[in-house]
Amino acid sequence: MPARRSPVRRSSVRRSSARRSPTLWRDADFRRLWAGQTASQLGAQTGQVTLPLLAVVTLGAGAGQLGLLRAVEQAPILLLSLFAGAWVDRRRSRTVMVLADSGRALALAAVPAAYLLGVLGIPALLVVAFLVGALSVFFDVAYQASLVRLVKRDQLARGNSALESSRSAAQIGGPALGGALVSLFSAPVAAAAGAFFFVLSFLSIRQIRHRERIPVGAERPPRLRRQIHEGLRLVAGNPSLRAVGLASAVFQFSFAALMTVYLLFLPRALHLSGAAVGLVLAAAGPGAVVGSLLSAGLPRRFGYGTVLVTSAALADGVMLCVPALHGATAVTVPLLMAVNFLFGAFSQLVDVTVMAVRQAVTPARLQGRVVATVNFVGMGLTPLGSLLGGWLAGRWGLRSALLATALLLSLSPLVMALSPLARLGRSLPAEDRTAAGEQALDDRAQP
Repeated sequence: MPARRSPVRRSSVRRSSARRSPTLWRDADFRRLWAGQTASQLGAQTGQVTLPLLAVVTLGAGAGQLGLLRAVEQAPILLLSLFAGAWVDRRRSRTVMVLADSGRALALAAVPAAYLLGVLGIPALLVVAFLVGALSVFFDVAYQASLVRLVKRDQLARGNSALESSRSAAQIGGPALGGALVSLFSAPVAAAAGAFFFVLSFLSIRQIRHRERIPVGAERPPRLRRQIHEGLRLVAGNPSLRAVGLASAVFQFSFAALMTVYLLFLPRALHLSGAAVGLVLAAAGPGAVVGSLLSAGLPRRFGYGTVLVTSAALADGVMLCVPALHGATAVTVPLLMAVNFLFGAFSQLVDVTVMAVRQAVTPARLQGRVVATVNFVGMGLTPLGSLLGGWLAGRWGLRSALLATALLLSLSPLVMALSPLARLGRSLPAEDRTAAGEQALDDRAQP
């Protein structure tokens, strides 16, 4: 994303981008990437409902077991993110995405097969969850890095908007579809729906014809440890990226704990059906669409820092309403949908704004490593958060645990308000050239 420009230069770029904007959708390879990423997001969003419901409804998992399941699925973020970032930066992202899609489809297809053979239990489900989580780490890093290599720099904003819109659409359809499949069919059959979407993603992405150019220096890369260190150095040395990682870590840890309790609270405390659970979770999708639309203009009007802090506070604060609900009354599901809609809208506004800041300060050759490093820092604690949520639910009860985790979630806006992100104005920060350039020279000097 370009650095600050004078008003005259900025307006000319806007006119130039507007003239060139149709070429993004005329690009068949971008359409294939977009379609594949959309199918992948549908598979991931469906799995977020079907796998936990499979554990709770079919296998009778308790709070501790559900927390363990979610922790195992999230553990690859902590274990593999840094390696995945360096690995993707020196390989063709198309190949990485195709292999990840194939592996995830096979892993989820094994669930109904194991159920029919009578060997499906919590241990088998843990293995599937870990494999899907590990391959998702590589896919998520690869598709974000692939956009930078596939489109022109002045098309990144529109490309990101398209990909984020598809993610929002998946948030609408995925949970609702997963919950409906659990209600209409058996949970193991519903879990296999994710495999179908990953196959669709595989078929679309493998048709990309663009001869991907590996970033400079990847043909003779330095040691993997040096590449990982380069991403860590940039994130740690840049105030904006460092604040993004810290605020994300607090949010993701708390959100993992909250969601573990939430997925137990809806069917067991409120006695909602699988379809109702899917409908409630799907309400975040339309909210995310609204958040994506708002993200196009609000930061430039009110300032990036103001939008980030205010939106985070509103998103996290609205979750405090959920523990006050009792029973499956006529207004329970509509109220939960309203809460999830608002949470989705303000969370998406934060996500898109943070993504713009991150891409603006990151050199193109380091996009994969910075994505992976921020994911590592921000989401590395999610397995511990899931375990905490399961422990609190088992020890304190579902309602008290939900209130405690919602309060914990409210710490994220506070961290953001005390960070340099809160002081960002109406313009994006400039690309961090100094630290990245010095490290690039060091890399080329290595034999």
